[in-house]
Amino acid sequence: MSLPFLLEIGTEEIPDWMIIPALNNLQDMFQALLDQHVLGGKVTAVDATPRRLVLRAEGLLDRQADVEELVLGPPTSVGAGAAAGFAKKMGTTADQLVTQSTAKGEYFSFAKRTQGQATSAVLARELPNLILKIQWPKTMYWNDKATRFIRPIRWLVALLGDAVVPFEIAGVKSGNITFGHRILGKPSISVTIQDFEDQLRTNGVILSANERREKIEAGISVRIKPDPDLLHTLTYITEFPTPILGSFDRSYLDLPQEVLVTVMRHHQKYLSVEDADGKLAPHFIAVMNTNADPDGLVRHGNERVLRARFNDARFFWDQDQKKALTARLEDLKTVTFQAKLGSYYDKTMRVVELVKQLGGDERAALLCKCDLTSDMVKEFTDLQGIVGGLYAQAQGEPEDVWRAIYDHYKPLSMEDQIPSTAAGRILSLADKYDTLVECLKVGMTPTGSRDPFGLRRAAQGIVRIIVEGRVTSAPPLEGEFLRDRVEYYFRDVRGFAYDEVRACMAAGWADLLELETRLVRVQAVRLTPDFEPIAASFKRIKNILKQAQFSDSTFHANLLEPGPERDLYEAILGTQGQPLESRIGPLRPKVDLFFDKVLVNAPDPNIRLNRLALLHNLLTEFSDLADFSEIVTERQS
Repeated sequence: MSLPFLLEIGTEEIPDWMIIPALNNLQDMFQALLDQHVLGGKVTAVDATPRRLVLRAEGLLDRQADVEELVLGPPTSVGAGAAAGFAKKMGTTADQLVTQSTAKGEYFSFAKRTQGQATSAVLARELPNLILKIQWPKTMYWNDKATRFIRPIRWLVALLGDAVVPFEIAGVKSGNITFGHRILGKPSISVTIQDFEDQLRTNGVILSANERREKIEAGISVRIKPDPDLLHTLTYITEFPTPILGSFDRSYLDLPQEVLVTVMRHHQKYLSVEDADGKLAPHFIAVMNTNADPDGLVRHGNERVLRARFNDARFFWDQDQKKALTARLEDLKTVTFQAKLGSYYDKTMRVVELVKQLGGDERAALLCKCDLTSDMVKEFTDLQGIVGGLYAQAQGEPEDVWRAIYDHYKPLSMEDQIPSTAAGRILSLADKYDTLVECLKVGMTPTGSRDPFGLRRAAQGIVRIIVEGRVTSAPPLEGEFLRDRVEYYFRDVRGFAYDEVRACMAAGWADLLELETRLVRVQAVRLTPDFEPIAASFKRIKNILKQAQFSDSTFHANLLEPGPERDLYEAILGTQGQPLESRIGPLRPKVDLFFDKVLVNAPDPNIRLNRLALLHNLLTEFSDLADFSEIVTERQS
């Protein structure tokens, strides 16, 4: 019999950014449980609202199949006593044993049959532990000091077919009762697998995140500033989202757009509205977690809160302008960068020196952290750098200077753009490089998910700025941490095959632009029919040299024998200086013939050493481009 399964974990509100990773973790663990216990079935859907994680599966067996295994006992030569002892251990009698012939002789054996358990019983036993193993950035205790979860668990629905799977977590028992929306629904709703989503919808809960997102988008009748991350957040902090249009006084548009958008986005979770020309309009979109605002009370409340926030921003802007950025430089001595690394003044001086070495704008480097002492950044930390650039512009600094300051935290993510100017790219590179090198120097290497100084992001930013910004005056790149980010960038972001990346990086990766060039060449030549066979030969050559413990030895052309050996040597000479694409074709048949006809480990030690030297020279010919022995070929797989 094939059965469907439904699991719902009802909680207090879960932070929106934690939900998707938790759902993926839950799906993986439950599928692993089904596979491990041979319960059949496959997870077909996972979804969530801020108050519930839901998993569905189909095709579960009603019980495990019985299992029969042949258990070997003692040799038949040991006699009846040992047979009786083995039989007792197996829960049977000696006359039920059989003889099994093996390469080592005759053995007593028993066909042990294990009866499969009911699927419901297996799930009831395993689900409490599985649920509590869902990975969260942090967890909490609630009514049971031995149980931790992201938020208190309030209800559990677990249904296999029409039956409840019975278990308990911290006093909460599973059942077929779910909870509706806090305002629009009932607190206790009986459900079946078939009517679960309809019952939730009737009680004010749209389970599908995609549907909630579409409902928000469909309810917006104005042009908004695109913000997929905020839209994602709004989707996962609501169960029944309804967008409403609010307004603010046009006089606030005198403030920079960046300030207004940040206030709306980061502090109120409002979507910004644009006019037909793409400029900020005096409106915003708020998303309620309910179905209507007939008297406009929610809208008025949001407008009142936003007005107060905008007034704060205007006050900070006006106050900050009374003190020039240059006058704030000394103030950075009182702002700690990191306890072991000193103040932001110390960091600024290091960055200035590095920018000078890289040929960047020293003025921008000197002023880039000064906005950290401003009231605006103290209140709206997301504006650091941006505010510095805006203040520099307002205070008459050259465009190269203020734009470099404005952009120097970029890129903030893999989706973010790198700085828009050469000066900005060098400043951003220097700032990130200083953070990375200095933090690693004092032992702050990230572990697991912990990375308080954003060193992974800094390293990835360094790689992107150098490659995408075509920066030729990069600081020295070295160390395993940075190497990992280089490999990740070219493999997962740029899409080069993992073995191509490893092969090219094995030949050196300090110059990322040169590495990119080599990767493009290797990727292109890999499509040719001769590439993988000769790559397999290079792997063979490397193994031969390793097994022979070969160290560099002088090659003597006069020791070469006529035929395949000398033909290979002449092919190497004849193709030197040609592009990789042109060399592989002529070399491949010569290499193949050499291995077919020539004994590398010749009895004569001089001949043997010379042949090893020939192979070593061939390998070295290509080592500046890539270590082709790292390429995975069909011959290996």
